[in-house]
Amino acid sequence: MKVPKRLQPLVDDGLIDEVLRPLMSGKEAAVYVVRCGDRIRCAKVYKEADKRSFRQAVQYQEGRKVRNSRRARAMEKGTRYGRQQQEETWHNAEVAALYRLAAAGVRVPEPYGCVDGVLLMELITDGYGDVAPRLGEVSMSREQALEDHALMMHFVVLMLCAGLVHGDLSEFNVLVDEYGPVIIDLPQAVDAAANLHARAMLTRDVNNMTRYYGQFAPELLTTRYAEEIWSLYEGGDLHPDVALSGYFEDDGKEADIDAVMVAIREALAEEAIRQQGRRDAEES
Repeated sequence: MKVPKRLQPLVDDGLIDEVLRPLMSGKEAAVYVVRCGDRIRCAKVYKEADKRSFRQAVQYQEGRKVRNSRRARAMEKGTRYGRQQQEETWHNAEVAALYRLAAAGVRVPEPYGCVDGVLLMELITDGYGDVAPRLGEVSMSREQALEDHALMMHFVVLMLCAGLVHGDLSEFNVLVDEYGPVIIDLPQAVDAAANLHARAMLTRDVNNMTRYYGQFAPELLTTRYAEEIWSLYEGGDLHPDVALSGYFEDDGKEADIDAVMVAIREALAEEAIRQQGRRDAEES
């Protein structure tokens, strides 16, 4: 196929030998299957900020630190240089998160570097060597749903122990290979300690996973893993080997209505984005 403009520099530099075919186009990036020597990988081409349908970048970037003071000032002022640096920071965040989570034991694609807004990484395949399906395309038995949900909750714990919350976890951001679920799409991953929205994001991530697996194992729909995990985190009792029950008892304090309304509005906005992502995936 004709080499896309954004991939041509990587072809010229010998990082990519051949662009085989487009894989998908989503709200934040287009992904291509490429050949690098004798290896088949994927190239994620990030869309420019004004072309992305992912509209909550500021919320996700809260708490991210930029060590270079000149870059930080430019990003705050919104200058052309600052916008370029902000885009570079957004792209590099996914690479950093992939390395960090892999080291923590979370199943994620192996990254091979990010060049000019293009992330080269492992292509996740199924047992036949074909591109692995998204979780939303997979049906399963009740027993498999319970097993995979427990594994996803373990991954959420490992992410939080590593200081990160995915922030956009759903059946569209999980692939399933012959060994189980693999988490993808991490440019918006947030610092759990520094981002004021981290708790709401973790709650949404966990509830999205529980809702999906709950189609096959309805007993999951009454669990409260998000509240349990965050309570352990806040209390300093969360660790990689923690045994979760899915049970959580409220402490009797009055609810923060304003926070609840914010969470509801964010959930509605995220659902609209997910639906658009589904339509984009169907059209690609």
